Amino acid sequence: MTDRGFAPVVGKGLEAVIVVLYITSLVTVLHGGVLPEYRTATAAEVSDRTLASTAAHIEASIPPPSSGVDVTRTVDLPGAIDRAAYRLRVENRSLVLDHPDPALSGRLRLAVPPRVVAVEGSWRSDDRAVLRIRGDDGRLRVILA
Repeated sequence: MTDRGFAPVVGKGLEAVIVVLYITSLVTVLHGGVLPEYRTATAAEVSDRTLASTAAHIEASIPPPSSGVDVTRTVDLPGAIDRAAYRLRVENRSLVLDHPDPALSGRLRLAVPPRVVAVEGSWRSDDRAVLRIRGDDGRLRVILA
């Protein structure tokens, strides 16, 4: 009859061990499988949205035809995608997102009018992104500076 005093203590100790084991297994499953896949999917979505919204911003910034054009605008970019800096550059009238992870890189053709004779330059995500549009005689030059 002297063992009755230990029953509540042993019961609470077993409950605590079960809770610790449950939390440990839950953290292991989430950290090992579910969270990395979610992080990768989220990074891919952010990469696609960054590319599309930046291209749309560039296209929308081109002014209507006029004799002299001098437009300067800043563009907001996410500072990092999947905790890494990236670069946006123009190649053959396409906006290219270069990321250290090739799965997060991408390319999107810019829909600019024929009077845009050149689209050039690049931005880094950890620097200030400035869009400059210069032109005269109906010919425009778009510069990522």
